[in-house]
Order: sequence, then structure tokens, then C-alpha cells
Amino acid sequence: MLLSELPVFIHDLTHKSAPRSSWCNALPRCATIADMADIEIYQPVVSRDVNERSIRGVQYAINEWGDASAPLLIYLHGWGDTGSTFQFVVDQLSDDWHVVAPDWRGFGRTRCSCSSYWFPDYLADLNELLAIYSPNEPARLVGHSMGANVGALYAGTMPERVSAYVNIEGFGLTDSDATDAPARYRDWLQAMDEGPRFGTYPDFAALAARVRSRSPRMSEAAAEFVAREWGYLDDGVIRIRADPRHKLPNPVLYRRDEARACWAATTAEVLVVTGTHSNLARHVGTEADAMYPDAARETIADAGHMLHFEASQSLADAIGAFLRPTL
Repeated sequence: MLLSELPVFIHDLTHKSAPRSSWCNALPRCATIADMADIEIYQPVVSRDVNERSIRGVQYAINEWGDASAPLLIYLHGWGDTGSTFQFVVDQLSDDWHVVAPDWRGFGRTRCSCSSYWFPDYLADLNELLAIYSPNEPARLVGHSMGANVGALYAGTMPERVSAYVNIEGFGLTDSDATDAPARYRDWLQAMDEGPRFGTYPDFAALAARVRSRSPRMSEAAAEFVAREWGYLDDGVIRIRADPRHKLPNPVLYRRDEARACWAATTAEVLVVTGTHSNLARHVGTEADAMYPDAARETIADAGHMLHFEASQSLADAIGAFLRPTL
């Protein structure tokens, strides 16, 4: 399985071109006629600040909630998502936290002049992020999907920098066969020549409907909120706020044994969270248990892969109960 095949639900929604200059510069939220109509949009309870930090040559957009003096919680979003959609969970947390959620390079409001995206860069970006926000203490990490895979590798690579780790549906990828290498390199080169593209939507309501079709247990108001975080208005259409180059196939084969070695080196307390309706969890099966044999586990009912969309209260409760002893 390729990194871009992770089921984060916007990769296969899109197919048309979005000019790079547009998504890079579209930081403010833009209004449309639909915004002026009687459409219910989720209203955040906890206010969010978006700060910019230079991390390894990339201007990172960092979503932050809570007082900077409160205990720190770092959230790592999945492929195609943004740190800002953790809002639903932040609003349900019962304890006071300083929540820091970056938009990964090339996603959301983080601009990146990248010709390609390599997984080790996420680990290096996280390492520098922790040097900024938690230079003297190990951090509490919460990761979802791709972000959970980043957190899992990092927690084993730099175990002294992580005190507790919540892995939400980050189970690694399917192992690769060395004989796949020629075809994979070819796919990558051809995709580079063709140029990956994201699609457009006529308005935010159309994007919200597509988001909800993939996460049917979320509310319409929440889907409208997500649509305005994932998309922006440009030239009369809604474009996806992400670099299309994220859709390029990874020419480097995934070696699950290397990931297992990192998972085994983890010293932090670990909580693994899955949804009862998650196709990914069903696909991985017992492999999820093998990742962390001694980890705490939480299965959340009536939720799919996007638990922060469909079961934010239950997810917040699970995260809070697990991390509360660290306060």
C-alpha cells in the first residue's frame, strides 16, 4: 500500500488541477453565496490561534488552543486532513490543555515549495517542533492515521522525547516486495511527468456533502466546518487546500520490519484507539495488536476511521482518561 492510499477520504475525491500559487496563498477564509444562506456551520467552543513557525525551511501553520502555561498536548493529523479539525476533540476535553496541532508540510495552511514529500521529513519536522514547544521535557503525542504513523516511528526513534503516545488508527502500511521496485520507480517517474491534480467543487456545500459521505456519522454542521478548513474559494470554485504533489506515489518501498523495530523501541505509555466501523482496522486485524502488545486499547463504538469527526466526545474522553495520570 502506498502512503497516498491511506483512507483519509479526500485523496480519491479529487482529480482536476489546482494552481499551486492559489492554495499556497489562500490563508484567509473566503465567503461564498452559500455562506450567506441559512447553512448551519459548527461553532467552536474553544478559540483557536494559528501561528506561523519556520521549521526546517518551511513556514508551518501551527494551530493552538488553550493557555501556553497549561500541560502540552501535541496532535498530528492524517493525510489530507488539517490540524484545525481536531477542534471537535479539543472542545470536548475535560482538562485544561495547551493543544498544539501543526498542519503538515504541504497540507492546510502550511506552504511548502516541495517537489516531492518524503516520510522522514515528517519525523524531522516533528523533532524541531518539539524543540520549540517542549525543549526540556518529553512530550505527550496524539496522532491520527498518517500522523499516528509519524508519531509511532518517532516514539521509537527518539524514545526519550515522548512520555505518552495515543495512536489513533496508525497501523503502518502493507509490506512491500523488493521485486515491486522497478514498477514503483516507473509509476513515480510517470506521475511526475503527468502532474498530480486535485479536483474542485462548485461550493462548500458540495465539499461538505462529500466529506460526510465518507464519514456518515458526523453532523452536517461539522462537515460544513471541515469543508472550510480543507477548501478555499478561488476563481468561483472551491479548491482543496493541499499540494497535489502529495498524491505522487512513493518510490521508496515500505519495509514493515523497519517500522516494527521502531515500535519495539518505544518506551512511552501507549494507547491504541480504533473505531468499530473502521475499514482500516478490519484490514489490519491482529497486526494492530502486534504493534504494541502491552498497550492500553480503546475501541470506540459507531465510529469509522475518522474518529475525531464521528465520535469526538468518546475520543476526547479516551484521550483524557489516558493522559490524566501524566498531569
